[in-house]
Amino acid sequence: MRIAIDTGGTFTDVVFLDRGQLRILKVSSTPQNPEHAIGNALRALAVAPTRATGRAPDSAPSGDRDPSPLELLCGTTVGTNALLERRGGRVTLVTTAGFEDVLAIGRQARPRLYDFFVERPEPLVPSRRRLGLRERVGSQGEVLLRPSPGELDRVTRLVRRSGAEAVAVCLLFSFANSAHERAIAGKLRALKIPVSVSHEILPEFREFERTATTVVNAYLVPVMSRYLGSIVGEVSASAFGGGTGSRQKSAKVAPRVHIMQSNGGVVSATLAAREPVRTILSGPAGGILGARYVARLSGFDRIITFDMGGTSTDVALIDGEARTSHEASVAGLPVAVPVLDIHTVGAGGGSIARFDLAGALRVGPESAGADPGPICYGRGELPTVTDAQLLLGRIATEGFLGGKFPLDEARTRQFTARALLAAKGAIRSVEAFAQGIVEVANATMEKAIRVISVERGYDPADYTLVAFGGAGGLHACELAAALGVRRVLLPKFPGALSALGILRADWVKEFSQTVRLTGYSPTKTQEELRRAFLVLERRGKAEMATEGFSGAQIKIARLLDCRYVGQGYDLEVPATEKFAAAFHRAHQLRYGYADPKRAVEIVSIRARFTGVTPKIGLPRGSMAPPSARGAIDAERKVFCAGRRLSTPFYERAKLRPGNRFAGPAVIVEYGATTYLPSGWSAAVDAYENILFTPGRNVRSSARSK
Repeated sequence: MRIAIDTGGTFTDVVFLDRGQLRILKVSSTPQNPEHAIGNALRALAVAPTRATGRAPDSAPSGDRDPSPLELLCGTTVGTNALLERRGGRVTLVTTAGFEDVLAIGRQARPRLYDFFVERPEPLVPSRRRLGLRERVGSQGEVLLRPSPGELDRVTRLVRRSGAEAVAVCLLFSFANSAHERAIAGKLRALKIPVSVSHEILPEFREFERTATTVVNAYLVPVMSRYLGSIVGEVSASAFGGGTGSRQKSAKVAPRVHIMQSNGGVVSATLAAREPVRTILSGPAGGILGARYVARLSGFDRIITFDMGGTSTDVALIDGEARTSHEASVAGLPVAVPVLDIHTVGAGGGSIARFDLAGALRVGPESAGADPGPICYGRGELPTVTDAQLLLGRIATEGFLGGKFPLDEARTRQFTARALLAAKGAIRSVEAFAQGIVEVANATMEKAIRVISVERGYDPADYTLVAFGGAGGLHACELAAALGVRRVLLPKFPGALSALGILRADWVKEFSQTVRLTGYSPTKTQEELRRAFLVLERRGKAEMATEGFSGAQIKIARLLDCRYVGQGYDLEVPATEKFAAAFHRAHQLRYGYADPKRAVEIVSIRARFTGVTPKIGLPRGSMAPPSARGAIDAERKVFCAGRRLSTPFYERAKLRPGNRFAGPAVIVEYGATTYLPSGWSAAVDAYENILFTPGRNVRSSARSK
């Protein structure tokens, strides 16, 4: 039994393989204790697994299940939320004496050039818990001052007295010589406190980023350890873990829990608990994998992913392969471990609409989340994007989850009218207010897509927009029209595509090392690279072996961080003999110029180890006649372009490969709703993904904007 779970701000999505069938389930998230939602999902699965259509079948309870082991793969926002809400552990930092204030000094670049009143986030470790160790290593790894046994004991005593829940150790130039870090870490681990060491987490240059990343890891260790322990407890208490009422109780098999990383691969829960900094973009990374998979099935390699959930929207550009970055920032804190290149904005279905002091309409980034949620869920009182879509008629009042989550339109209209009246603005009707909310949210998401495309030299018109998440389909076509995008792909299971990506993820571990090589002598450079990669690969193969991967099961990618000599930034290219030419091309694409006569310097090397796992795929169906009339469930009035139009509501489960239809239309399915505007047409492909394309008038309208 393999189950993938993506914990979101509003819903927790589950995709699982049961006796060869791919199924999905959604349950409400429990933001204060996200592991409880996982337990609720597992208990729901044990009673009556959900079909791919979202309907509960007449199946036997879990007592009749085969006593097979459970493999649980989780995407989590626990690390991100802990940073945003400052709910991490109590950390003490040990660094080279004289460098205790690196965290506070940071980089001198201003976040906003002309804003003299920017408030930088407070360091995760206050000055009283930043301790200096009297030692020194030079830039080439030479020992200048060795820490004495007495000095090591002194710092160890100070750490014990600090009451730390976790310790971060980051000494100057430890990436070149880690002997001193190993010495103090050995002393500190005797205290039975989790210790994060920079040469293990990020053995790279740039002191501030290395220190900050190591501290973030230490800060998250207590939180992630508790969370993962709770997940194991929830699994054990469920029928899958041999809980009450299960025949597996006598033959209990320990579940295998894996966690999605920010780089697009999973690792064991044990490793995730030790290095939680690698999980900060866990859920969105699963969405990238799922979107790339379904797009390739439909014949598209160049895509822009658009993942709109209840709290935020994540976008990414994929040109064949997903790109990774080493320059992520979360809550204003740099995190220099590999992450998929994802851009996030605070616009989701639960984003709250309000009027600012000048009377302008704002939407987000504040979100109603799962509790209290949008007005239509029954508890919230502030209008959200989901409420606006309901008032426009684009969401059926029967609600989500196959009718199990009804929506209250009368309550939504009442509280939205109250908010509109209090604003005393120029908007006169609830429908006009709702339309304004949607347009403002669209503008925020359009800007996010421009950041990852236009601002980096890519034309959105050359890409297919892959829309998913519970709310993605409601906004996708309007966004595409504004951006000049000519194709929108709605995947099968759009409301749980991130979980599907997690289910298909490989086991991935990445290693890096700063080397500083200048390519004046190609032969010498290649020999030095060979020796440096050999060290990384020995370590990587050993760690992969502990997870059960060896030989042909492992794929190794070798990468280089390169720059022109004298530059302060670098680009990643494949580690081949022609790395310099590859760097010139990458520099030309990214910055608009290249200088082939200028010397290229290798700053760091990277080795990415991938343990290939079994993959579940979407089945290919046989083509049906073009007519989709049989899938129409009802016709309702939908507010579109200032007027209400009679609009068919299609039941996605009844659509078949080969079906075609035109907008306006609404597609209803378990976990997601999609709005197809006038002038757009839809075609269902062989894998039950739906391709939307605009008419000529829509494309010309996009260009005129």
